[in-house]
Amino acid sequence: MSGLACADGAPKVSQEQLLERIQGEDSELVVLDVRTAKEFADGHVPGAINISHDELESRIGELKQVRDKDVVVYCRSGRRTGIALGILERAGFKRIYHLEGDYLGWSAAGRAIERDSSS
Repeated sequence: MSGLACADGAPKVSQEQLLERIQGEDSELVVLDVRTAKEFADGHVPGAINISHDELESRIGELKQVRDKDVVVYCRSGRRTGIALGILERAGFKRIYHLEGDYLGWSAAGRAIERDSSS
């Protein structure tokens, strides 16, 4: 996956690139939403998994099986993504990317979102 470097040091992946990989059911892709569980339940990128940025360090073991995959990280607007990318990098993840526009950009573009049925 190619991307542009961003301020937090991780390359960015465009919404179009991510959508293409989601639609292609890419087995080398993991989408990580680092917002709160409530935010995630209210709507998220299709197929994303949720580990809040403030729980990521203590739950990093849950991601060890995807360490060698492309991990695209997003939050609402970018701040928490930067924190999460640092945690992932320190844990040895090499293929980490920041979703351009984060969730606000994804939803503003009218892209598909999933919601938890309990929300």
